[in-house]
Amino acid sequence: MAIAKAERLMNLALCLLGTRRPLSKRELRDSIEAYVEAFGPGRAAAFGPGRAGGAGSEGAAQPNEDAFNRMFERDKDDLRELGLVIETVENLDGDIGYLARRDSNRLPPVQLDAEEAAALGLAAKVWQQARLAGAASGALQKLRAAGMPEADEPYEDRAGALEPRIPVREAAFEPLMLACRDRRPVVFDYRKANSARAETRQVEPWTLECWRGHWYLAGWDRDRGAGRVFRLSRITGKVRSRAGRFTAPVPDVSTVRETVERWAGESATRTARIRLRGGCGYPLRARALSVRDRGDGWDELEIPYGHGLDAWLVEFGPDVVVEEPADLRAEVVARLRAVAESR
Repeated sequence: MAIAKAERLMNLALCLLGTRRPLSKRELRDSIEAYVEAFGPGRAAAFGPGRAGGAGSEGAAQPNEDAFNRMFERDKDDLRELGLVIETVENLDGDIGYLARRDSNRLPPVQLDAEEAAALGLAAKVWQQARLAGAASGALQKLRAAGMPEADEPYEDRAGALEPRIPVREAAFEPLMLACRDRRPVVFDYRKANSARAETRQVEPWTLECWRGHWYLAGWDRDRGAGRVFRLSRITGKVRSRAGRFTAPVPDVSTVRETVERWAGESATRTARIRLRGGCGYPLRARALSVRDRGDGWDELEIPYGHGLDAWLVEFGPDVVVEEPADLRAEVVARLRAVAESR
């Protein structure tokens, strides 16, 4: 929204909220600076037949009256769309007046119990490593000033012991978070796990998800015409915003989360057997269903097998050998060969 329009709407809202009686269009026009600057002070008296000093005055005022009426109706509709309750009242002279009663536009008091207050406190601490830390702290201060209770001691103890944080190391996190919020397409260079070179991607971002300590972006890949998931640590260079609207519908949150988990291998349907060099691959060990020492410097692991496991195993290079299933082994070998050939 343009600054001039936002200021005009704010002044109109304040005028309607501050009056004790309904105000006519004429009074609003002569009271709000933006209307005065656009249409001139005191010209409302020239509106309508019989009020002007002659035909010439009436003819000159009519275009101004029509323009003001159109602007006022748009502004009134915009304020109502934003949630302001504006009443229309007819006075004794038959004129229409407008006002916004404070009791009709007052939000209910903030009522939170100790557990809810503790949950908000934990949520604010989550963002301590991101630029949202200031906004989260400010929001808590406003809620406490409005009467939000302090959390009970047990909840404070738990909050201090947990100290939850979301790791935000990638430079791409903040511009992508803003792009998801504002529904803005983005362009960035992305290097796949099996490629040594980055490719340019044009994406309509949906949401960001943190899974096993890594951030992923789910969105619509315009060049491929399909939904895709991108790991933020593989984005190289700056994320650039692009003008225009989304061309594909945005799925609901649950669908996006399922896509992220499925791509990252969370929705495992089978198990795989791999050999892992001793002292390596601790993330794989943490996920393993069983671990057996082979006695030759290698361990045998049984791990859940889902979509995306081949790309994850490639990251461990020569420290991992896939025993079975055969299709997973072939996928890992193909990715490693593609990386070797691209160098």
